[in-house]
Amino acid sequence: MLNQGTVMIFTGICGALVVMAVAYYAYWSVVLSDGPCKEDCKEEEPLVVCVYVCVRQRLVRHGCVGLAEEPVHLAAPHRLRIRELVMLLEWWSGTECTLYTDQATVDMFGKEHVIIILNHNYEIDFLCGWTMCERYGVLGSSKVLAKQELLKLKDYPEYMWFLLYCEGTRFTEQKHQISMQVAESKGLPKLKYHLLPRTKGFTTTLQCLKGTVKAIYDVTLNFKDKENPTLLGIINGKKYRADMRIRRFPVEEIPDDEKECANWLHKLYQEKDELQEYYFKEGCFPGPTIKPKRRLWTLLNFLFWATLLLSPLINFAWDVFVSGSPLLIISFMIFLIIASVAVRRLIGVTEVKKTGSSYGNVESKKEN
Repeated sequence: MLNQGTVMIFTGICGALVVMAVAYYAYWSVVLSDGPCKEDCKEEEPLVVCVYVCVRQRLVRHGCVGLAEEPVHLAAPHRLRIRELVMLLEWWSGTECTLYTDQATVDMFGKEHVIIILNHNYEIDFLCGWTMCERYGVLGSSKVLAKQELLKLKDYPEYMWFLLYCEGTRFTEQKHQISMQVAESKGLPKLKYHLLPRTKGFTTTLQCLKGTVKAIYDVTLNFKDKENPTLLGIINGKKYRADMRIRRFPVEEIPDDEKECANWLHKLYQEKDELQEYYFKEGCFPGPTIKPKRRLWTLLNFLFWATLLLSPLINFAWDVFVSGSPLLIISFMIFLIIASVAVRRLIGVTEVKKTGSSYGNVESKKEN
């Protein structure tokens, strides 16, 4: 039989989980800017979210979550945290990722410091990037940082993939219209599938990392059947087929002059636009294809944390039902229903139309 102390402990744990879920879904809505759209959720969703939230909370409590200035030995917890999300893409939804590139480029993966330029059209583009990082062994070296921290990356001991969204914000029709007005005022060719790149961030990054970065990887992402994937779709187990066109540019080929470097970036985005046009017409990118195999680490990592974190909850649920107490059973069922509804409502709060970043609606009118 469950005593009053056990019930109080369970109530405290439930309250803590709800608070953590609210806090981290608020965090996701800020970081992702344009969160997932509403769709019906699977019944397993609250458990998957619970595992991710608890793992992240445990790492935060031990001081294991940080940016580029953190010690190298903390890269392992960084990988563990990110692998929870990568597992959703690789194993939960079974999403496939196909690379369109040559073998010589693939042979350089994980063997050099690089800057990655990725189009920002989709809600899960960052997740596709993390998946490629995981499959080529550089997941712990994916970083998010500010301008002043760029100088610290020169001494970073592991090979890193430094991701830049040169468009500054996720693509929307409203932002695209404003961006093309800026392009017209500057006499630049209009883009159909991208926003006008913000050259200042790219040129500054390249100058700060000169001598460290060996190449630029231009990555153009699209999905089969013109699908618009969402994070909620991934959590629901929906399978997507992602295609990535990857081109490698040695830094020696990029001009040192800031103005010429900016022109190089504009030309690159014009080529990316042509690649997207080709994809929508042909259903694929040009060039040879490579399908990197998924690794077991993300699945094993999730199973470990799921076993560790969900076992006490399952045992408690069993004790509740075998206790025979109608009040306790009804209270537990109500909690499960509230938790499920709360998760769905919280995901709905991050809908693109509700929380989409305003960055680019006004600021894109300013000079790059």
